[in-house]
Amino acid sequence: MKILFLNGPNLNLLGQREPDIYGRTTLADIEAMVRDQAAKSGIGIEFRQSNLEGELVTWIQEAKGKFEVIVLNAAGYTHTSVVLRDAIAAVGVPTIEIHLSNVYAREEFRHVSLIAPVCRGQIAGFGANSYVLAVEAAIIVNGGK
Repeated sequence: MKILFLNGPNLNLLGQREPDIYGRTTLADIEAMVRDQAAKSGIGIEFRQSNLEGELVTWIQEAKGKFEVIVLNAAGYTHTSVVLRDAIAAVGVPTIEIHLSNVYAREEFRHVSLIAPVCRGQIAGFGANSYVLAVEAAIIVNGGK
């Protein structure tokens, strides 16, 4: 199984951006954690980050036939991007939405996810461990394989 981890805007600033909310763990640290977890199950991982909505859309579109599951931290695009939602729906690759923080305990505008209706599930509020949990969720989504 291969999982594509996509990370949206500002996630390249993890470790320095609002550490009281997002922690001090960098995106590179998270990627290492995910790779360690995935290696235990023989899962292939590809990790990407972009601040550009269109680039995320392109990567989602290109995932069909290459990846069994997409794990997406769309960051702020979660609450604003109809095009990400439409790309997820169009390609049909099972997608898991993840967030470092508990978006439902934050500002009200973060309580609405435009992508949630086309995702298989959502993981939020476990910090960097949200990504590790997503590996386990991807295994479940892929029928335990």
